[in-house]
Amino acid sequence: MRKTKKLFIIGDSAFAEVAYECFTHDSEYEVVGFVVESAYLKKNELFGLPIHPFEQIEEHFNPGEVEFFAALVYSQLNRLRTRLYRSAKAKGYRPVSYISSRAFVWPNVQLGEHCFIFEDNTLQPFVKIGNNVVLWSGNHIGHHSVVQDNCFISSHVVISGFCDIGRNSFIGVNATLANNVTIGEDNWVGLGVTIVRSTESNQLFKGEQPQPAKISALRFFKVKE
Repeated sequence: MRKTKKLFIIGDSAFAEVAYECFTHDSEYEVVGFVVESAYLKKNELFGLPIHPFEQIEEHFNPGEVEFFAALVYSQLNRLRTRLYRSAKAKGYRPVSYISSRAFVWPNVQLGEHCFIFEDNTLQPFVKIGNNVVLWSGNHIGHHSVVQDNCFISSHVVISGFCDIGRNSFIGVNATLANNVTIGEDNWVGLGVTIVRSTESNQLFKGEQPQPAKISALRFFKVKE
């Protein structure tokens, strides 16, 4: 794909590496560098590109020429990504979104700014996605559902129709939400959790580890050691 625009990526972690791959191979953007807050700056380059202190980005990137994406996950219940996204925007830089060419997004879906939508996501008709939202791979966002600002939806989550996901919330791998469910702000829904009723703000639903059976795996399958 021909590169017509430039951006820098905030972060140098695994998500930043994945974002670099996606923007490089599946977008019109050329990544020209990385940015990390000086207190966490541990190396000078990534993929042969410079890593600059966040506090000095104006010395390296012109806001009129280079845009940005903050590739941070759900640290501090999405507060870290939100803070750096807002800080870079306050410096005059324009936030970028990435939508995988392998995602299915219905034409009337409303998308906010600074979103990252991975491959195999399905966004059905009348869905609304707020600002600063990450949809990792393979999710189903049902018709007429809303994902509010600063949320992180991990992989293979099923959000049924007419749901509303409150700001700053995290939804874990393989979680399922029934129709017409509202998730309160600042909720943590763990992996594999099923939500059938609306939740209040600031609630945590853990994914539970099952207890192992009393019989060992080798004995169950009659494997001789």
